[in-house]
Amino acid sequence: MRIAIKSNLSSYKNKVILLVCDGLGDRPYQPADGKTPLQAAYTPNLDAISEAGINGLIDIISPGIVPGSDTAHLSLFGYDPYRYYPGRGVFEALGADMELQKGDVAFRANFATVDANMRIKDRRAGRKGSKELAEVLNGLEIDGVKILLENTTDHRCAVVMRSNGGTLSRYVSDVDTHEAGGVIQKCEPLNEAAVDGEGGSDGEGARKTASIVNRFIKMSYELLDEHPVNAARREKGELPANIVLLRGAGSFKRVIPVKERFGFSAACIAGVSLYSGVAKYLGMDVLAHRYAGEMLDTDTDLQNKAEAALQALKEHDFVFVHVKDSDNYGHDGDFEGKKNIISRIDKELVARLKDADAYIAVTGDHSTPVSLKRHSSDPVPLVIKGDGVRKDNVKKFDEFSVAYGGLGRIKGTDLMPILSDFMGFYMMYGT
Repeated sequence: MRIAIKSNLSSYKNKVILLVCDGLGDRPYQPADGKTPLQAAYTPNLDAISEAGINGLIDIISPGIVPGSDTAHLSLFGYDPYRYYPGRGVFEALGADMELQKGDVAFRANFATVDANMRIKDRRAGRKGSKELAEVLNGLEIDGVKILLENTTDHRCAVVMRSNGGTLSRYVSDVDTHEAGGVIQKCEPLNEAAVDGEGGSDGEGARKTASIVNRFIKMSYELLDEHPVNAARREKGELPANIVLLRGAGSFKRVIPVKERFGFSAACIAGVSLYSGVAKYLGMDVLAHRYAGEMLDTDTDLQNKAEAALQALKEHDFVFVHVKDSDNYGHDGDFEGKKNIISRIDKELVARLKDADAYIAVTGDHSTPVSLKRHSSDPVPLVIKGDGVRKDNVKKFDEFSVAYGGLGRIKGTDLMPILSDFMGFYMMYGT
C-alpha cells in the first residue's frame, strides 16, 4: 500500500479540477479535410490552457488496449483496473444509489427494442427509457432471487440480483450482442472452475445466475412489449422499449478510498450514473444533486456543471467533472455533433473553470472515432495548467499538437500521482 505524505510546508496546499470529456480523442476524418472533431472545433479556452500549461498524450490502460469507460476512469484515478475492477454492474448500481450487499450480482442494462424473433432493432430504444416501465420490472422474484431495477439516464438501467438462499456469481456472459441486427444471446456461465474469494467453487452459482438472467430477459419482453407506454410510443412513431438487455455483471468488494490512499478529499460532478458509481466506489463525494439539483440529470447542462464544480472546490481538494455527450456523438458517427459539443464544452464549461484558484487538467477517458463508432486504443490528449508547471511550446489542444508537449506519453495510472505532487500530497519512495 502506498502512503500519501503531505508536504512539510503547512501553507502549501493546492486544489485540482479534473475535466474528463468522454470519448474525446478521434482519428483524422477524411470528409472533414482529415481533421479530428477536436481539431475542427472552436476551442480558444482549451487552446489558452494548452499554451499556459504542460501537454501530452495518455494511453489510458496501455498502448493497444481499448478501454471501457469504467476501467478507464479507474485508471485515471490511479487504480490499476487489472487489480481493482469489480465488474461494470457495480458502478451502475452505485451510481443509481442502489444499496449493494455481499452476495449481490449487479448488471449494467439497457432498455432496447426487439422484434418478435428477439432480433435487436435498436440496443438503446431510441436513447429513451421509462421510469414507469422500470417500475414494472423492479421487485420481480425468480426462484428466490429478487430483481431490483432502476432506470438511470435515458435508456440506461442498473439491475441488482439478490438471492434469499444459494449463491449467485458474476461469472456469466452478456446477453447484449453490442450491435443491432443480431439475435439476443443466451446468458451462459463462465469460469466454472474459478475459485471465489472465500475458497469455494462458483460453478453452481454461475449456472444459477445465468438461468435467472435468461428467465428475467424473457419476462421483461412479456411484460413490456404490449405495455401502454410502448403502445403510446408506437403511435407516435417511436421505438418501443420492450426488453431489457443485461451485461457487465459484477460483485462489490471494498477498495482503499481516495482519501486514504492519496490524502486528499475528492468530489464528483457527473450526469450519468456510471461515473458517479466509479466515484462512490473509490470513496469520492458525489455532489451533483447537492449543488445543482435535478438539472444535472441533463448531461449537456454545462454551465450548471461549471457552477457545481466551483462550489465543490470550496469544500474539496480534488473535483472531477465529467461530460458524456462527446462520446455519444462518436458512437453515432456524427462528426458535426461531436465537433459542436466540444465547442460548447470550451465556451460554457472550460471558460468558467480555466481561471479557478486551482490546477486544471483536461483529458478524455478514451478515443471514440466517428469513423469507427466505437472506442479505440488511440491515446487521448492531456493538459495540466497551474503554478510551477513546466510550460512547453504547445499552443493548441488537440491529439497531434499535444504529442510535442513536455508530458510526453504516459499511462492513465500516472495521472493521479502527478496531480497529487502538484497539490502537495506527494508519494515519497524511499527516504
